Amino acid sequence: MANQTILTFLTLPVELVYRILDHQSDMTIICSMRNVCQRFNTILDSYYRYQTLTTLYVGGKQIGSVEAQHLADALQYNTILTTLHLLNNEIGDVGVQHLAHALQHNTTLTTLILGVNEVGTLGAQHLAHALQYNTTLTTLELSINSIGDIGAKSLSDALQHNTVTLTTLDLGKNEIEDVGAQYLADALQHNTTLTTLNLEANSIGDVGAQYLADALQHNTTLAMLGLTDTSVGDVGTQYLANALQHNTALTTLELIKNEITYVGAQHLAHALQYNTTLTTLELSVNSIGDVGAKSLSDALQHNTTLTFLDLQLNRIGDIGAQHLTHALQHNTTLIILHLRYNEIGDVGAQYLSDALQSNTTVTNLSLGGNQIGSDAMEQINKFVQRNERAIKS
Repeated sequence: MANQTILTFLTLPVELVYRILDHQSDMTIICSMRNVCQRFNTILDSYYRYQTLTTLYVGGKQIGSVEAQHLADALQYNTILTTLHLLNNEIGDVGVQHLAHALQHNTTLTTLILGVNEVGTLGAQHLAHALQYNTTLTTLELSINSIGDIGAKSLSDALQHNTVTLTTLDLGKNEIEDVGAQYLADALQHNTTLTTLNLEANSIGDVGAQYLADALQHNTTLAMLGLTDTSVGDVGTQYLANALQHNTALTTLELIKNEITYVGAQHLAHALQYNTTLTTLELSVNSIGDVGAKSLSDALQHNTTLTFLDLQLNRIGDIGAQHLTHALQHNTTLIILHLRYNEIGDVGAQYLSDALQSNTTVTNLSLGGNQIGSDAMEQINKFVQRNERAIKS
């Protein structure tokens, strides 16, 4: 007994410590293993998993404000983690306050995912304050929270500071209305880093769309604007279309599931004849009909930049399909055309098939959910696959 060796943490062989670490979760390694003692810090720094732990995914783990505080404490010293994914937890405004404080000191984190986390106005204010000091965060995802117009204002104020490095901001489904859109529009007129702004499932409406459209006439960096399910109608679409005639930065405009009819489609079609940067236009789940399809088809005969057009669920029908054939026969840039669930039958399919005989660029034409027979679909697919093979060769 007198000669018995007593192992303590300070004398455990490094390889044995590695084995212990092998059985710990990433969360435990990040939050609980640092600063135990100087020796353990040295061992941790040489541990392969720690050296390569650049992404921490802890979504749906019921993480609350206490666990968020542990994470925040770790972030103040961590120099490896670049992505922190906390989707669908219970962090709340208090937990966000801890994380925001850490962001003021952390210099490596580039992506923070906080969607579905009970974040309200106060949480947005804490993050906004942190953004004025943080110099590395480029992506902030806050979808499905409740920051509201006041929270949008706080973030907008932060975005107007030259030191903010944020390029992607997701505020989908956050109870933001036209007032919040106005605040964000003000930010867009001054910010020079943001390239992606998602406002999906907010009550932006035509008034909010007007604010954003005005900003787009001055902004030179935003490349993607997401306005899916935001109650934008023909009037709001007209504002956006007018902006597209002057904007030279936006490449993607999402207007899915809105209140756009053939009138809105006409406004967009007019803009497409002048715009030279938009490559993706998503209009699915609207009501543009065959008249709207004709307007867009006419524009595509002259447009040389659009590569992706989504018109699913728009009641285009066989007549609308016929109108689109003119675009397919003359346009040389469109690659992807989505026409699913559009009440198109064999007659419309034949029009499309005839047009595809001379088209050499469309490699993806989706027609599921229509009333098209197998023979007609086979003929269409033959031409699409021909184009695909030609591009690959």
